[in-house]
Amino acid sequence: MWTKLTLFSRSLPISHRIHLFSRKSRQSIARSLSTTKPLSKDGDIPCDRIPVSRIRNFSIIAHVDHGKSTLADRLLELTGTIAKKAGNKQVLDSLQVEKERGITVKAQTASLVYRYEGETYLLNLIDTPGHVDFSNEVSRSLAACDGVILLVDANEGVQAQTVANFHLAKSKQLVIVPVLNKIDLKNARPDAVTQELFTLFEIDPDEVLRISAKAGTGCEEVLKEIVKRLPAPDARREQNFRAMIFDSWFDRYRGALNLIFVKDGDVRTGQEIVSCHTGKTYEVKSLAMLQPDERKVDRLVAGQVGLLGCNMRTSKESNIGDTLYAKKDKTCVPLPGFKPQQPMVFAGVYPADQSQHPYLKSAIEKLVLNDSAVTVTPDSSPALGQGWRLGFLGLLHLDVFSQRLQQEYDADPILTAPSVTYRIKLKGAKIIAAHGGSEEIYISNPALFPDKTMVEEYYEPYVLGTIIAPTECTGPVIGLCVERRAIQKTSINIDNDRIMTTYLMPLNEIVLDFYDQLKSISSGYASFDYEDHGYVASALVRMDILLNGQLVDELCTVVHISKAQTHARELVLKLKDLIPRQMVQIAIQAVVGGKIVARETLKAYRKDVTAKLYGGDVTRRMKLLKQQAEGKKKMRSVANINVPKDTFINVLKR
Repeated sequence: MWTKLTLFSRSLPISHRIHLFSRKSRQSIARSLSTTKPLSKDGDIPCDRIPVSRIRNFSIIAHVDHGKSTLADRLLELTGTIAKKAGNKQVLDSLQVEKERGITVKAQTASLVYRYEGETYLLNLIDTPGHVDFSNEVSRSLAACDGVILLVDANEGVQAQTVANFHLAKSKQLVIVPVLNKIDLKNARPDAVTQELFTLFEIDPDEVLRISAKAGTGCEEVLKEIVKRLPAPDARREQNFRAMIFDSWFDRYRGALNLIFVKDGDVRTGQEIVSCHTGKTYEVKSLAMLQPDERKVDRLVAGQVGLLGCNMRTSKESNIGDTLYAKKDKTCVPLPGFKPQQPMVFAGVYPADQSQHPYLKSAIEKLVLNDSAVTVTPDSSPALGQGWRLGFLGLLHLDVFSQRLQQEYDADPILTAPSVTYRIKLKGAKIIAAHGGSEEIYISNPALFPDKTMVEEYYEPYVLGTIIAPTECTGPVIGLCVERRAIQKTSINIDNDRIMTTYLMPLNEIVLDFYDQLKSISSGYASFDYEDHGYVASALVRMDILLNGQLVDELCTVVHISKAQTHARELVLKLKDLIPRQMVQIAIQAVVGGKIVARETLKAYRKDVTAKLYGGDVTRRMKLLKQQAEGKKKMRSVANINVPKDTFINVLKR
């Protein structure tokens, strides 16, 4: 029977043969047929045979919620990469946190095959985040691109991140295709926004495309302009293999997977390659293109973007920006990668229970592989135990990282309040020698902040902030910025309704709630973006917290001298509410430079020792009260204040 079925099946087309097998077998065969080698549209030639001149590598950059992911969905549908369905919404936003928050936090790649004027083109698309806290994703994505689509909301107009992304793309000398989205909205003002682009960036109004990504209007024109305006990648297939890693993530079965841009030559499964950074040799186990799901291929050639698996066992072996080359070359000339952005905000991360330390360590290492902007250094706390000090690009970045730890690795860490890194110039030969001979040190943990007697100058990080807000909100915005010690640099009227201002402001003043306050006073219409401006000399002080005269390192903070009194008052009041009452009175003091600037007293539990008296002389009552007072005095001199761990967590956490 099986022989007859086999002979019969050979006479049928492949699509008909599959239905002769079981459902599970049919799925397995269909999967292998669809992932063996992706063909270009209409199945004419494989992607690795498309010449370099017909390859385009590009990103979509925009401000938050201007429609990047929606445009990516339409481009995927128009090229036949995914089927047209009503449920195609933010297809490239695959993370749970992205779907819940409705924002892109991770750059995603997809290879599109497009037919134009009888020729087949390979378009490698990278959909990037729009929030300033994920600008590192944009920066490294642009390292693999030759052009960008600058997407602007026709209703909202140019926003702060639009300005930042434009200048980032210009600095990398990329070709920019300006596109206006959401032109079908009732309040859309395409002519006014086009004029804004000309005023701010000198973009010719005739070059601006007008589309509606949600409705699909004009999206076909975007594909044509990508082919016509963007240059082909500078890739040479006749050279030996070289590729740059610009993204990576961890797979529990295959180890570290690397997303690469092949600059020279080609790479095949089974080939031996070497990492320039570590010098280790690997055998290529798997190659794939993302469309947007993985589609296995036998090789990747110069100009292509693809996924490479080579049994990298640990996350430390994969380095973003590293160059891979063929082992037979013996030597490597590293490709110019990209400069990773420096962390701006630091927070302590500790396991809720020290028994969870190994698991949390493994989870952080795997997640950092997928988010290279995060820095990790070991840290410890007498109150919270062993942990790490993590550096992030901003507060939203910290929030998303924490949420991904919980959702993707089922971890439940304790996060302390965020702080920034300070630069300190030391004085005195002995003090400098004690710090390894360096005159300048960097401190991100307030508990390690040195005393003023050891320091010649304190420096705190400043940022150059860009605020675009309605004109009627100018007064409240200026008031908020002055309150946060900001210095105005420029002010430009974009049009009659909006104004763009830039400020130099201390990073420490904006990491917590500045953006929330800005949105509140502008009814949600203001946008904010910032970039690093370096360190500026400042009058900083370390504030210590004493409990009955005992220093508590975990509660130390660094504040500007002008805000020391206010901050001290708020902190001691919070501690008074959080610390449980005990058998002894507790004095909660905030100290700056040896001077107490705020104090609260937590009363002790009181026992009525005179309750058993039923009369008699008053001296008996006084004698009992005196004995109680002497006992409490002795208790204060020998007792340790028992502050529960939960109290530290409630004070330190965000």
